[in-house]
Formats: sequence, C-alpha cells, structure tokens
Amino acid sequence: MSGVLLVTGGSRGIGAACARLAGQRGYTVCVNYHRSLADAENVVSDIRSNGARAMAVRADAATEDGVRHLFEVIDRELGSLSALINNAAVLPHHGRVEAIEDTVLAELWRVNLTGPVLCSREAIKRMSTRHGGKGGGIVNVSSIGARVGAPGMFVAYAASKGAIDTFTWGLAREIADEGIRVNAVRPGLIDTAMHASAGLPNQAAEFGSTVPLGRAGRPSEVAEAILWLLSEQASYVTGATIDVTGGRG
Repeated sequence: MSGVLLVTGGSRGIGAACARLAGQRGYTVCVNYHRSLADAENVVSDIRSNGARAMAVRADAATEDGVRHLFEVIDRELGSLSALINNAAVLPHHGRVEAIEDTVLAELWRVNLTGPVLCSREAIKRMSTRHGGKGGGIVNVSSIGARVGAPGMFVAYAASKGAIDTFTWGLAREIADEGIRVNAVRPGLIDTAMHASAGLPNQAAEFGSTVPLGRAGRPSEVAEAILWLLSEQASYVTGATIDVTGGRG
C-alpha cells in the first residue's frame, strides 16, 4: 500500500493510531493537528523511524483558511493526495440537552461536520477522475452514538455523528463513478484522551466491563478497520459503515 494520506486530528488517539499504522503500511502521511505540536511530532517521529515519509501540519481543519492551507502544504511538500481520514472532532462536556449553550453547539457542528465536508471537498478536487485525479479513498470517523443517541450525556455529539453517517452514504453514491470510495467507522467505547476533554477521564476504565467483549477498545483496533477500508482488499466497499464497538450498541 502506498500513496499520500491525510489524517485530520492525527496527533492523538484514533488519529495517531491511524497515522502510525498507515506509515507501517507504506503511506506517506500528513499528520494534521491544531494545538499539540509535541504530540504531532512524536507521531511523525515514529512513522519516520519505520522508514516512511511523514510531516506534521498545523491547521484548523474546520475553517476555510485552515483547510486551504493544509491541502496547499500537502500539494507542495508531499504530492498527490490518495487518501483522507476525517478524524478530527470535539466532544463537549456531558449533560442533558436543556443545559447546552449555543456556543458549544456552534463549535460542535463546525468541527464535527463542517470540517469533514470541507476536507472531503478538497480531497475530491485532487483525487476524482472527473478532475484529472487517479482516484482514492475517504474514511469518516463516526461514533456508535449515531445509532444509540447517547441520551443524558452526548445527544448533540451523537447528532453530529449521525450527520456524518448520512454524509458518508450520500457522498459515496455521488462520487462512486469517479474512482473514490467513501466509507465510515463507528467506534464504541475506546480508551482515548477524548473522554477527559468531556470531563470523564475514567470513562473507559469504569464502563469497559459493560461492553459485551468485556473491555474498552484500543485506538489501534479502530485504525485496523480504517486502514482496511482504504486498502485494495476493500475495493468493492463503498457507502459502508463498520461498527468497532466490542458488540456494544
């Protein structure tokens, strides 16, 4: 497997696991990050230590200027894009819907939905055979919340991921004859730092035993599913969403 891969939010958690695994599989990897340069550089260092090319690019992947800058750097420094993982997302503090503020919602929609749409737009311009590209793959990171709704905790977040599921299905059909496959994964309870950002640092440890497989998942396990969807082994798969949940949901 080879080509140029962009991982948004690639400095930590599932994104970092995807970036590292992609490097092992022969990709040239762009690790996008917004705030943590040190984390992004650690991921890049790991990829390079295995003999693959990688670079970190700071950009807000949910704004017009940020997305344009990100893709311009890839064009200039890495070459023709062949794959995109829309991973960057935010998980706001948990609570019931009546406690949500509009500023929180605005940021949630911007990062979790506008960002993937904008990044997909730029990827299509480069990969689509309609635009002279050689084809490629897009994988969107959804959430099992899109199926279960996450009542009492993350209903708005779940709604943003439900929109990603719909976006995945519609986009897959829109560009199916242009050489681009579009799929998604729905992670369940995964042991990442994202829970801490929502004020629940012990979420994975406390609730892992409630999962049918008896534990929280690892970012690397989600990454395996994502990289499979980008691979030639999944050449007849588009518009699909794979649950990586340990049986939860």
